[in-house]
Amino acid sequence: MFDAVVRDRLERPLDRVAAGLDRSWVTPDRLTLAGLVVALASAGLAAMALWPWAVATWLLSRLLDGLDGPLARRRGGGTAAGGFLDITADFVAYGAGVVGIAWACADRPWEWLGFLAVLLAYYVNGAAFLAFSSAAERTGSRLEDGRTFSFLGGLAEGTETIAVHTVWMLLPASAPVVAWGWAGVVGVSAAQRMVVGHRVLGEAS
Repeated sequence: MFDAVVRDRLERPLDRVAAGLDRSWVTPDRLTLAGLVVALASAGLAAMALWPWAVATWLLSRLLDGLDGPLARRRGGGTAAGGFLDITADFVAYGAGVVGIAWACADRPWEWLGFLAVLLAYYVNGAAFLAFSSAAERTGSRLEDGRTFSFLGGLAEGTETIAVHTVWMLLPASAPVVAWGWAGVVGVSAAQRMVVGHRVLGEAS
């Protein structure tokens, strides 16, 4: 929901950081992979309930993830391979984060079910926008915003996901309750993408 606004606000600061990182041995793909490794470390730290370290590494991983695009643009634009690696790394980072937090916070069955509901919502949401992106490419309905994939907007996007994962780690005692609410929000977003995607593709056929 807030991705477009946040990208606009952060574009210049991230471009400046990317300029400082623009060295031959620093590539967009390496930044993506570094972000993934740090995100997995965050999930492990969360599983051990080392919350301050988990939060710090989570935010660092998202910063690294946000720098691969600006660096790619400095070098003439991103590649399909880079976009594929980036979205795959994001899915792994988000899924691992949920598992790590659930491991530390979920004791009773209803708490585990809340986190499982989040993972199911992530699965459906991701399937909806990736399927739309593939179909949009074939039908000429591609949504151009400078990214490899056509992203349909929704209630839950990257900004909200980063924020909720951070809240989980800052307030672990409330994480199971937040998980149920977040699963609902992501589920609504998935439904939005399914409805809008079907309409857009239907108009193009």
